[in-house]
Amino acid sequence: MWLLFQTNLLLLVLLYFYFSYALLSSVFPSSCQLQGEFHLNGVHKTGDVILGGLFPVHFFKSVPDLSFISEPQQPTCHGFYVQGFRLAQIMAFAIDEINKNSELLPNVTLGYSLYDNCAELGIGFRGALSLVNGQEEQIILDHACAGNPLVIGIVGDSSSTRSIAISSVLGLYRVPMVSYFATCSCLTDRQKYPSFFRTIPSDAFQVRAMIQILKHFGWTWAGLLISNDDYGHNAARSLQSELSRSGEGCLAYFEVLPRDKNTDEVRRIVNVMKKSTARVVIVFAYESHILNLMNEVVTQNVTGLQWMASEAWTAAAVLQTPQLMPYLGGTLGIAIRHGEIPGLREFLLKIRPTLHYNNSYGNSMVNQFWEFTFQCRFAPAPPGWLEGGGALCTGQEKLQNVDNEFLDITNLRPEYNVYKAVYALAYSLDDMLRCKPGRGPFSGNSCGALQSLEPWQLVYYLERVNFTTPFGDEVSFDENGDVVPIYDVMNWLWLPDGSTEVQNVGEVKRSTFKGEELILDEDKIFWNFDLKKPPRSVCSESCPPGTHMVRRKAEPKCCFDCIPCSEGKITNKSNSFECTSCPEDFWSNPQRDYCVPKKTEFLSYHEPLGICLAATSLLGTLICAVVLGIFFYHRRTPIIRASNSELSFQLLLSLKLCFLCSLLFIGRPRMWTCQLRHAAFGISFVLCVSCILVKTMVVLAVFKASKPGGGTSLKWFGVTQQRGTVLFLTSIQAAICTTWLVSSSPTPHKNTQYQNDKIVYECAFGSTVGFAVLLGYIGVLAFLSFLIAFLARNLPDSFNEAKLITFSMLIFCAVWVAFVPVYISSPGNYADAVEVFAILASSFGLLITLFGPKCYIIIMRPELNTKKAIMGRGSES
Repeated sequence: MWLLFQTNLLLLVLLYFYFSYALLSSVFPSSCQLQGEFHLNGVHKTGDVILGGLFPVHFFKSVPDLSFISEPQQPTCHGFYVQGFRLAQIMAFAIDEINKNSELLPNVTLGYSLYDNCAELGIGFRGALSLVNGQEEQIILDHACAGNPLVIGIVGDSSSTRSIAISSVLGLYRVPMVSYFATCSCLTDRQKYPSFFRTIPSDAFQVRAMIQILKHFGWTWAGLLISNDDYGHNAARSLQSELSRSGEGCLAYFEVLPRDKNTDEVRRIVNVMKKSTARVVIVFAYESHILNLMNEVVTQNVTGLQWMASEAWTAAAVLQTPQLMPYLGGTLGIAIRHGEIPGLREFLLKIRPTLHYNNSYGNSMVNQFWEFTFQCRFAPAPPGWLEGGGALCTGQEKLQNVDNEFLDITNLRPEYNVYKAVYALAYSLDDMLRCKPGRGPFSGNSCGALQSLEPWQLVYYLERVNFTTPFGDEVSFDENGDVVPIYDVMNWLWLPDGSTEVQNVGEVKRSTFKGEELILDEDKIFWNFDLKKPPRSVCSESCPPGTHMVRRKAEPKCCFDCIPCSEGKITNKSNSFECTSCPEDFWSNPQRDYCVPKKTEFLSYHEPLGICLAATSLLGTLICAVVLGIFFYHRRTPIIRASNSELSFQLLLSLKLCFLCSLLFIGRPRMWTCQLRHAAFGISFVLCVSCILVKTMVVLAVFKASKPGGGTSLKWFGVTQQRGTVLFLTSIQAAICTTWLVSSSPTPHKNTQYQNDKIVYECAFGSTVGFAVLLGYIGVLAFLSFLIAFLARNLPDSFNEAKLITFSMLIFCAVWVAFVPVYISSPGNYADAVEVFAILASSFGLLITLFGPKCYIIIMRPELNTKKAIMGRGSES
């Protein structure tokens, strides 16, 4: 039941709509009526395919009354702009040239619809909507939509702000738009502007080109002035980002030029420029903004600045006046790539006005140009024109007799970009029409057809277009719709006669193999300074070698102080904000700009101290040899025999070894010398002290044997026992040395703790315990020798050798007790010198005290070297 009710209700609704539609169809026709029409200044030409164009033919607009008490009037434009009109004519010329080319778009005629945007966003937007929608007052709604063919692509707009607004709408319908002058880097966003292309490089490349110029001349400190629009703000963001990323410079100030004639704001900006230490001023703005600024610059007489111009005003003739050139002379600017267009002048000379001109909007653009150029008016003339002496235009005036920039084709820059934009659309359309059925890029491998052409199909081919202009420039677009970038570098030359010339002094381009490349002819550059050289523009001069930069607080990174590097460090070439330490074996030179090998220090044979110690060592060895010879020669004399000749010979040999072992402490430490020096020292001295100890014990034994009942004491100190005791005591030291060398051997060591700029070569003990045990064992033997000798000091004179031993041991112990603290506190090679001195002092002490008196008797008093004399001394006491 409910289902039946729903069905009946649906039928009633359908019947209602059917009769309503029939009634309305009988009253209203099947058509769409325009609610209004934009009054746009334009020029048109019919064709099989229509291309649109937007150009600034006028500078200003008159704002209508917007009180809305009546229907608002359309805005009107005034202030004719000859260069804007020439841009429109370039597009007309390019299309005419393409139509005459039998190889490009054969059997297809291109037409155009060109509108004046009056350099204003609202009017430019009206023009774009009119191009894509048409302006037919009525469109009949049948199976085929009747009316003028819509454009398949638009050349324009010249402004980044207008291009952003227009392409954001056209992008929704994928209508291609090829700009010839919009440089904002934000337009590379393919998500927001999927059908936007341009034949001028983006500001991102222009900014990098300017940074390359700054880097080339060493300008790290610059001011930035921008216009208060999308062009200026996006350029500023790009410049700040690139400077921060590259670290090539800093901004001393950043100011936004007012749109209107705000005198107070302009005066404030000029005061900032005047007070700043930056000598370079970068300006991203249009000439209208700069005119207001320069008036104040002239008023305050701000000279000595190097101006850098963006492409928006590099070629601005309105700024190249005798009043401004003293300030703007020498300006370096980035300019759009210039080109040559053969046949253009002849085409421009053929322009003729429409004689039936009624001062209404339509094909009036040429007539307005004619009136502006010849300062006349077409009939009917405005009221008062003729009365004021004005002339009527006849249409027969001669353009070739006019001296203005319209016919000057020597410096085609934006015009060349318009030319390339038209050809890019034409080549893309040609590629699409040459598609072979079944091999197309669209769904089902289909191709685009002229009868059913969709603008989005042309976008596909625009992304892949690649052609070469007659001037030789290759044109193609990257994945962001940007053309292969190239800029000319221009210089404002102020000639002696007061005239001005904008000369090409180089180029900045990007290539596949070389990347971004700056080419400058510096000999051609005119510098508006007394020295005729590039100015210096830095916040802080580069730090000299041996210093590093320290940033000043609350100032840009280009402002810094130079602080000397500390010892052992030099300037870091990769990071100038810090010093880098020299390698381990190197030290900084006095200038702190490079590392030099550290001075090496050790007890050398080539220095006075080493020579003296080595000579003393050899002298002691020689004396030992001489004494040994004397003793050997007089070995049978009583004094030698009484002093235990065998132990005396052993003692002399051990002293000789003590003198020689000191040589191991001189010279650069090696592994074998480090291991051998202390072992030789320890064993030699133990051998020496052992001989003295045994000799002292023999003296006591002989004395006791001379007493009644003491004969048995000598049997324990026979020759064999003496040799065995010396060998045993020496073997203990040998075992200590072996254990030390095996467990923790001394090794060569480079010590830098004493002085950072020197390397002290020394022998590291390896084990301090091993060295202490070695010395301790010598000390124990020496102490025992001293103690026994001290106890035997009061023996009869015939045995007075105990006194000599006591005295010698006293000297020995004194030397080595003093050695320990002095050795510890001695730095570097002086520690080795102290040890050598201790060895030599103790050796000489033993040699002189033990053998000096005997040699004196043998050589100087031979009469005392008799048994009777020796025994007699004992009876006399």
